Amino acid sequence: MSPGMSPVRLAVFDCDGTLVDGQADICAAMEAAFVQTGLGKPDRMAVRRIVGLSLPVAIRKLAPEAGPEQWHATSEAYKQVFRAMRAEGRLSEPLFPGIAPMLGRLFDTGWSLGVATGKSDRGLRNVLAVHALSDRFVTLQTADRHPSKPHPAMLEAALDEACALPGDSVMIGDTTYDIAMAGAAGVRPIGVAWGYHAPDELLAAGADAVAETPEELEGLLG
Repeated sequence: MSPGMSPVRLAVFDCDGTLVDGQADICAAMEAAFVQTGLGKPDRMAVRRIVGLSLPVAIRKLAPEAGPEQWHATSEAYKQVFRAMRAEGRLSEPLFPGIAPMLGRLFDTGWSLGVATGKSDRGLRNVLAVHALSDRFVTLQTADRHPSKPHPAMLEAALDEACALPGDSVMIGDTTYDIAMAGAAGVRPIGVAWGYHAPDELLAAGADAVAETPEELEGLLG
């Protein structure tokens, strides 16, 4: 940063469980993929627990008894099912209440915004386009180009792309994977209570605070 320039304030958001509620579609696609590849249907609570991880890592956690061939086949089946759901108009990934106006206010007050997600590039672009949010974000980091959370690669790339320093940045997410990733990247971690991991888990993982609402999150960002 050049002398005299104001620091870039960067707020990086997780997607599923933080910006949008995609759990029903994720669970349905995962169940269909497991059935197609000869695995028993995974428990829906177990699926909720892996939201945020990259797909291959998530499937290995859900089916540790399977081998590499079956993991790969299930991953490919999941992607095919999810694409079919999108093409048929069966996806429902609604924004959590209050998210859109909160993002607008942060944007208007000078925050640079980013996303770091276990989604694919295509999946993230589609969900942002559906909700007319594509122009809000200066950096989009996905599982297509990085190791799975909690590896810090996504956040490190976001910092570099936004020209932001870790000390001026915050990672906002609903899972312990988000909180651990923030810690690994030296970025302030803030949890949200409306997602897929409980607030006490987020605090135990190192979250500075857990916001109960988007409005409370704004307050935590100052």
